[in-house]
Amino acid sequence: MVSCLGDPPAGMNPATYAVKKPDQVFYWKMTTTWPPDFPVVGEVAEKYAAWVDELSNGQIKIKVYGGGELVPPLEAFDAVSQGSIEMGCGAAYYWAGKTPAAQFFAAVPFGMNAQQINSWLEVGGGYELWKKAYAKFNLVPFMGGNTGVQMGGWFNREINTIEDFKGLKMRLPGIGGKVLEKAGGAPILVAGSEIYTSLERGVIDATEWIGPYHDYKMGFHKIADYYYTPGWHETGSQLEFFINKNLHDSLPPHLQAVLMAASKRAQVWVLAEFDKQNGIYLDKLVQEEKVEIREFSKETLDILRGYTNEVLQEMIGEDPLSKEVYESYAAFQNKMNAWSKVTEKAYYNKIMD
Repeated sequence: MVSCLGDPPAGMNPATYAVKKPDQVFYWKMTTTWPPDFPVVGEVAEKYAAWVDELSNGQIKIKVYGGGELVPPLEAFDAVSQGSIEMGCGAAYYWAGKTPAAQFFAAVPFGMNAQQINSWLEVGGGYELWKKAYAKFNLVPFMGGNTGVQMGGWFNREINTIEDFKGLKMRLPGIGGKVLEKAGGAPILVAGSEIYTSLERGVIDATEWIGPYHDYKMGFHKIADYYYTPGWHETGSQLEFFINKNLHDSLPPHLQAVLMAASKRAQVWVLAEFDKQNGIYLDKLVQEEKVEIREFSKETLDILRGYTNEVLQEMIGEDPLSKEVYESYAAFQNKMNAWSKVTEKAYYNKIMD
């Protein structure tokens, strides 16, 4: 799994040797769930590799592979867990089948926004719970950026009431997919590289996929009729890096610190880049492509919120770890919402034009 300059002497623990050989060089592979060179979410993997190289003074060199180049996109979790690849990049809700609690570290419908999630992870106990959830899979998670509030998605039918979700086949992962089921729809998990053809061929009737920048690049405006806001299902979608725990724990402390420092830089860069690019490409969609932005009705959103609460209660009733994470998440969100109402919400409602 690790290629280095010099192997440990016979009988010496590799972890001990790593400490005794502080100039050891590690050559790693990173597999992502994204298509190769995909804007922002794929770019940050390459940037992370460069930042780690720089901060470690060349001691950790990471080669990035897009989804499908080494393993299929949705097999990254297992590949890194088993040690066949050193690290991965993706979003935690892809691993709901492994541990339902993972979804809280990606996106919760009607949940916290990027600013609030960052606070929960950094100083609210969220990151400690994330590490606990991944430890049993021999993984260490790291923050990999946040998309911010997403769009509600592209649809080939109008969504005027909750009844319009019935029978809808939609690419919608994570907890949002379970909420769609409550509304009578059918969530389908489709890798990013397969969304366009699935929508074009009618395999799905609708899709969500971040926001205007990616939507424009993917060409969804050419094959879907309706573009909706807000992204109730992903109010601040957290991305991740994850590293084989045995490997991580064997590293000298200064290299572990490098991996963490680079992830914090990624956390800042991703949201900044999304805000910049989404502003540019929203204008392109509206002004150049004449796309009409539609809003889900309040009545529809209220019903979806109710379904979300039902899904969350079912999750925490079935899985003790989900209950522990949910209680931390919900308590933190309640405190943040009280503060945001007199600051962020007041700004948007009364100051922002």
